[in-house]
Amino acid sequence: MNKKELIEMIADKSGLKKADAEKALKAFEESVVEALKADDKVTLVGFGTFSVSERKERKGRNPQTGAEMVIPSKKVPKFVAGKLFKDSID
Repeated sequence: MNKKELIEMIADKSGLKKADAEKALKAFEESVVEALKADDKVTLVGFGTFSVSERKERKGRNPQTGAEMVIPSKKVPKFVAGKLFKDSID
């Protein structure tokens, strides 16, 4: 499913117009991103939790030259599915 199909499904299930469903999805995406930028977590009970995780600096190799290099630390987004979400997939 792509974003367009998701918007159509949200519109059908909620009774919203497609334009309104698109605005709602965009607002959700922006809100999650803003919260994560502020080092906050977004928890949707039963669905899952969006958070930020920090990867430590580590050594790696350049695949073309084989030379050792240092991969810097960085923050990455993370999603952990909730129990109800996991159980509904079975």
